[in-house]
Amino acid sequence: MLSAAACLALGWWQWERFEAVGGNGQNLGYALQWPLFAAFVIYAYRKFVKLEDEAESPDAPESEAENVLREIPADLLPARPAPGSVDDRVSAEEADLETRQLLEYNSYLAELDRSRD
Repeated sequence: MLSAAACLALGWWQWERFEAVGGNGQNLGYALQWPLFAAFVIYAYRKFVKLEDEAESPDAPESEAENVLREIPADLLPARPAPGSVDDRVSAEEADLETRQLLEYNSYLAELDRSRD
């Protein structure tokens, strides 16, 4: 609740800046935004407290649907490839070509580094 009070205080401060001689539309915008932030802080805090109460109440039976929503299905994510295996989309020749290109590039960088000294 301290956050909501701080947001309201900042909104008041921006309103006073808007009413001052050098105030502009940006100050008015911020003066209207800060109370919305305060309302969101209060909403989020109340929602958090409500969810915590629901999670701690032992008398509330958990339905089958709630358990399903909390679990990740086993077949949702793709299977990881075995270590050392080549991906089906990339042939062995393409993998070798990429490896050769990477080695050539690394040797080129090493040569550039040696010539710099």
